Amino acid sequence: MTGGTDGHAEDQGRVYQARGDQHISEHHHHYGDGPERGGPDSVRRPAVGRPPVALRDRSEVMERLRASVEAERGGQVYVLYGMGGSGKTAVACALFQEVTGEHGRVGLWVNAADRASLRAGMLAVAADRGAGDGELLAARNGLRPAADLVWTCLDRSAEPWLLVLDNTDEPEILRDGDWLRTSPRGTVLVTTRRAAARWWPGAELQYIGVLPREDAALVLRDLAPHSGTTEQAARVADRLGRLPLALTLAGGFLSHQVIDPWTMDAYGDQLDGDQRVQLIDRGADALSEADPRHLVGLTWQLTLDAFEARGLPEAATLLRLLARFAAEPLPLAVLNHEDIGGVLPRARTETALRALLDQSLSELVDVVGMRCVQSHGVLLDSVSAATPAQVTPTLDAAAVRLLDAAVPGAPDAGPHEPRLRLLVPHVLALLRHVGEPSAAADALAVATRLSVALHRTGDYPSAWETSRTAADLAQRLLGADDRTVLAARSRAGRALFRLGRFLEAESLLREIHTAQEALFGADDPDTLDTSYGLQLVLANLGRREESVALLRATVAGRRSALGPAHPLTLRARASLLEMLPAADVVTEEGGALLTLPSECDRSLGPDHTVTLGARHNHAWALYLLGRFAEADSEIRRVTEAYVRRFGPEYPMVLAARQLFSRTRAALGGVDEAIELMTEVVARRERGLGPEHPFTVAGRRLLDTYRSGR
Repeated sequence: MTGGTDGHAEDQGRVYQARGDQHISEHHHHYGDGPERGGPDSVRRPAVGRPPVALRDRSEVMERLRASVEAERGGQVYVLYGMGGSGKTAVACALFQEVTGEHGRVGLWVNAADRASLRAGMLAVAADRGAGDGELLAARNGLRPAADLVWTCLDRSAEPWLLVLDNTDEPEILRDGDWLRTSPRGTVLVTTRRAAARWWPGAELQYIGVLPREDAALVLRDLAPHSGTTEQAARVADRLGRLPLALTLAGGFLSHQVIDPWTMDAYGDQLDGDQRVQLIDRGADALSEADPRHLVGLTWQLTLDAFEARGLPEAATLLRLLARFAAEPLPLAVLNHEDIGGVLPRARTETALRALLDQSLSELVDVVGMRCVQSHGVLLDSVSAATPAQVTPTLDAAAVRLLDAAVPGAPDAGPHEPRLRLLVPHVLALLRHVGEPSAAADALAVATRLSVALHRTGDYPSAWETSRTAADLAQRLLGADDRTVLAARSRAGRALFRLGRFLEAESLLREIHTAQEALFGADDPDTLDTSYGLQLVLANLGRREESVALLRATVAGRRSALGPAHPLTLRARASLLEMLPAADVVTEEGGALLTLPSECDRSLGPDHTVTLGARHNHAWALYLLGRFAEADSEIRRVTEAYVRRFGPEYPMVLAARQLFSRTRAALGGVDEAIELMTEVVARRERGLGPEHPFTVAGRRLLDTYRSGR
C-alpha cells in the first residue's frame, strides 16, 4: 500500500480502504429492474390502456362510491372485484376523473400488480404527499419501513385524497409490510380478481360483472357508431358474453377498418368460427405495446401462471376441463365424481374450485335449487384455444365420463327433472370440442341417452333439440351412416312425433329406418327401435293397417332378438292392445294378449312403467270390447298410480284421464267426463299448445260430450 487510493470502483461498486482496523457494515437491497429504480412516471393520472368513451351501466356502484367521496368521511376501503376484463379499472378510472375534476380531491393511482410496482408506486405517493429525499432514500435502502412512511405522509396530507390500487390480483403482497391501511384523510379503492372476503377484512366489496344487453350494445355503438344498428350491436354483444374488455376490443376493431369496413353482422358471423379469441384480440391497438391484461387471449393466462407458481396446477387443470363444457351453469354434482380422477386428484377438486372462485374465474350460482359453477364464455374460449393439444384427449375423455355418470343409465318415465336440462348445453359443447372419432361416438351416446331421459320426463322440445344437434355435431367426425348418429336421429324423430309434427317425424323415421335396415338388418335392435317409433306416427296419421303390420314385425323382431320377457318386447306387445281392433285383440296370440298385464306384473313387477302401460292399454281394449265397468275400474287404478308417480301434468296422466272420461261417459257419467276432459284440454293447451293434434283431439272429444248431454 502506498498511502494513496490503490483501487477504483465502477457502476454501483464501492472500494473501502483505511489504515488500521475498521469494521464496515453494508446492506444491499435489490428490487429488480422494474419501476423501483425510477418509479412510475405519474401517480396523478390513471395508468390505463384505452379508457371507455362512456361508462355504461355502473350507475349504482358509482353512486355508492361517489357518495362516500362527497361525504368526505375518509377511512373507507372499497374493493371492486370480478373476472379479468369485467371493467373494474374502468369504474375506478371514472371515479378518479370525477373526484379529481369536480370535487378537487387529490387522486393517486398505483399499479399493484406485483411487489416492485406496488413499492415503487407507493413511494411515489409518499413523495407526492411531501416525503423528503432523505426519508425516501432511507425507505428505498431498507433503513426505515417504506409502508409506514407512505401512510404517515397520507395521514398528514393537507388535501383529501383518493388512492387507487389497481390490478391487485395478488393481495398477499399487500400484507408484506401492511401496505393496505385506512386514513381519515382519504378513501382507498382496490381493483382485484380475488373475490374471497378473507383478503379484504373491513373493506366493502362490490362485484363487477358483465353488462346488461342494452348497455353492452351501447359500448359497441360508442366505439363504432356506423357499423350497425343498436339491435345488431346487441346481437354481437350477446355473442361476446357482454364482457366489457371483449366489447371494447370488438368496437376498436370495427372502428379501425378503413379499406373494407365490417358491419356488426359480419363481425358477429365471424365470431362463430374457430378463431373467435384471435378475432376479438385484433381490436387491440397495433401501435401500442401489448399488455396481457388488455387482450382476452392473454389476460387469464396471468392467473393460470400464478396457479402454477403457487403450487396449484390442479386449478389450471380444472379450468381447462371446464372449458370443454359450455358457459352455462354446470351442476357441482358433475364434478363430484370419481371419474374426475382422470385429470386431477379428486381430493384436490375442492381446492382447485376454490382457487377459481377466489380469482373470479368462476362463480357459484343456484339454478332451480341446484348449486352450479359457471364461467364466462370468452374466458372458456380463451382457455380452450390455449390448451396444449396433447392434453385435450385426456380432458375430453374425463368430460365424457363425468357427463355419462350424470345421465341416468336406464332412463325411465318420470316427472320433470330440471337437472337433466342443465346438462344439455354441456354435452353439446363437448361434441363441438372433441376432435377424435372415438370421443365423438362416446359423447354422442351420452347425448342420445340424455335425449331419451328428457323425452321420458315429457320435455319433448329439449329431447328434440339435444338429439338433433348432437347428431349434426358428431356427423362431421363419424359420418351420416354411423350407428350412433342414426340412433340419435331416430330419437329426434320420436321427439318430433310427441311435439305433434307428425309428417316431419314420419319422413325422418322412415329415412332412418331404411338406412338402418340396409346397414344392420331388419331385426337389429336399433332398427326395431325406429320401427316402433314409426308405427306410432303412422297410427296417428290414420294409416292403421300399415302401423299394425309394422308393430307386429317389431314384436316378432324383439321377441327373437331380445327374448319374450324383455321390457322392450313387452312394451311392443302392449301397444298391440291399443292398436288392434276389438275383433282382433281377442284372438291375437291365441287369446293370450289380453292376459299381458299379468305377465308384465310377474316379469317386471306391478309398478314398472311397462306394466302400468300394459294395464292402460288393456283398459282401452276392454273399452273397445264394450266391457265398460271393467275398463273403468282398471283405468281408474292406472290413473291414480300415474298421478302418484308422475304428477298431474305428465302426458301419460292426461292420456289416462282421457280414457277415464270415456269409461265414465259410457257408464252414464257425462258430467264427470266433461269435468275430466275440461281439465285435460286445459293442461294440454298449457303444455303442448292449443294446436297440437293431441289438444285438438281432446277438445273434439269434449265437444262431443257437451253436445250429447
